[in-house]
Amino acid sequence: MKRLFGTDGIRGVANVPPMTTDIALKVGCSTAHVFKNKHRRPKIIIGKDTRLSGYMIEYAITSGICSMGVDVLLVGPLPTPGIAFITCSMRADAGIVISASHNPYEYNGIKIFAADGFKLPDETEKLMEELILSGEIERLPRPSSSDIGRARRIDDAQGRYIVYLKSTFPGALSMEGLKLVIDCAHGAAYKVAPTVFEELGAQVIITGDSPNGKNINEKRGSLYPEHMAALVREHGADAGFAFDGDADRVVFADEKGEILDGDQLMAICAGHYVRNDRLNGKTVVATIMSNLGLEMAIRRIGGCLLRTPVGDRYVVEQMRQGGYNLGGEQSGHLIFLDYSTTGDGILSALQVLAVMLREGRPLSELKKTMELYPQTLLNVPIKNRRPIDDIPELVGLKQDIERRLGKDGRLVIRPSGTEPVVRVMVEGIDQGLIESTAQEMAFHIQKYMA
Repeated sequence: MKRLFGTDGIRGVANVPPMTTDIALKVGCSTAHVFKNKHRRPKIIIGKDTRLSGYMIEYAITSGICSMGVDVLLVGPLPTPGIAFITCSMRADAGIVISASHNPYEYNGIKIFAADGFKLPDETEKLMEELILSGEIERLPRPSSSDIGRARRIDDAQGRYIVYLKSTFPGALSMEGLKLVIDCAHGAAYKVAPTVFEELGAQVIITGDSPNGKNINEKRGSLYPEHMAALVREHGADAGFAFDGDADRVVFADEKGEILDGDQLMAICAGHYVRNDRLNGKTVVATIMSNLGLEMAIRRIGGCLLRTPVGDRYVVEQMRQGGYNLGGEQSGHLIFLDYSTTGDGILSALQVLAVMLREGRPLSELKKTMELYPQTLLNVPIKNRRPIDDIPELVGLKQDIERRLGKDGRLVIRPSGTEPVVRVMVEGIDQGLIESTAQEMAFHIQKYMA
């Protein structure tokens, strides 16, 4: 089993293993070693969000990369998908993102993109992990003092990304007359997002655009969309949307201030795509956590929903294998593979607004394409992580709950890849039943994993 990389790279509390400068330096060395191009001067992009610890980790990774004879191009604070784009645009050998996404500022993380802008497969992460944890990385040959890498800053990265984002919005459409609320979560999108929508003609009301290193995701962003939704109602906006700290996910509010999650946004886009013969294979790819209502909505329009394990990179892998162009997660990671290699909150907002404008209907009408099934999600803190299948009492309880829920319900249990918790999701028709069974399952998980 992997011991450094989780479902979305390496993540943890800054300055505590594995998010220490020592590990970060070794990650830099291993990335340079694995992706070093032997036919030209190699280079790796590094970007980050707005966390205080980003400076510390950035310098450590840079040192590791340069020590292996590879150059570093520093782009500063930029959304995760922007770093994937810049990696491809500048034909770099890899791209590294320093971010803990939606987590509080105390956390940080490291995510890596290959030269094609896609996240690394498990096999590559395991190779890098073995290099680091076995100590082999310290025995690799180093270049001479005259061949070590150099680091320099790329000042126009934000501008390049802004131009690219605007190019994904249909040229025949205009945002003139639209009033939008944008919540940047005091994160990586705080400069880019307002500029994109203002330059496309929208009237923009901004919140969460004053990062100080410690307020990223603090009562703002996609985990706290109520503030954004209240601003939509206050200002009579046509829509609002909130990003997370690294802006790879987005949550919307319609003109009434009612919140739409990633499942509802996928349903809206899928319906429009089917009506315009744009949904490849008439298939949407989502995860095991997506609402049953999404599955039913896709079926009603003659389509199919494929489910993957949790993690946007698993969604992307399935999309690439099947040639599909629309997928995502309930949390707001939406993947429009016609335009991007990864989840992109700003790009997703552009595509949803394009559907709204082309359909000529507000989001409150468009969201009726999907009926949400009652769903409860609990995060159960644990100390002793064990596979559920190794605990007969939990296996028996799981089977009993699934019997009680019947064919119109689901129970999903999965350990978090980024936190010491087990996530319990129960879905069905009876709100009381799903809440009670979720609490029952959570109680017994905590009992056996305390």
